[in-house]
Amino acid sequence: ESWTPGLLGHGEGVPQLNKPTRLPLGERVVSVSAAPQHSLALAADGCVWSWGEGHAGKLGHGDQQDQLLPKKVEAFAGRRVAAVSTGFSHSLALTADGAVWSWGSGA
Repeated sequence: ESWTPGLLGHGEGVPQLNKPTRLPLGERVVSVSAAPQHSLALAADGCVWSWGEGHAGKLGHGDQQDQLLPKKVEAFAGRRVAAVSTGFSHSLALTADGAVWSWGSGA
């Protein structure tokens, strides 16, 4: 059976959950976006969290590492993100100043 590491955001060895299970974020989330291999969460304070498959840098952490648990996207430190969206191999964010940010693969 094939599965994307960390897609559910609950850590190693959790490829399936049969009932809704709260993610270990510790912050109030106002929006989420899910793609086939990664997910983003937007916290009430404007921080972005990502998890899942890191291929092509689509998680926004400056590497291609898979994240089994939600990890804060530090590239937005000091900025307030207002919206997020995921594509197949890329991600987008809209900051409060009206700027659109993109990362991941454009191919």
